[in-house]
Amino acid sequence: MIWEALGAVLIGLAIALSATRWLPDRFPARSLTLATGPVAALLGALLTRSILGPGHPVQALVAAVAVGAALLSVVARPPRRRFRRPAAPLKGHRTA
Repeated sequence: MIWEALGAVLIGLAIALSATRWLPDRFPARSLTLATGPVAALLGALLTRSILGPGHPVQALVAAVAVGAALLSVVARPPRRRFRRPAAPLKGHRTA
């Protein structure tokens, strides 16, 4: 049990570190990201262990990756897009 939990926390930390490294503009709060990753992965592993029972360490770690990545995606900001200026209305045409 302790090895699964430790493995899940390390997996979550690795996911969070890679997210802040590859997409720094989408994860501006580094401390929040580094806290969310391990906690989410641990939650996923413990939830899987409670559902499947002991003896399924691989499935628990796979669930840790999935839940960690899913909850980190909630923390991420949407990408910045450049908005175009609205076109100027044509002369002589009325706008609503």
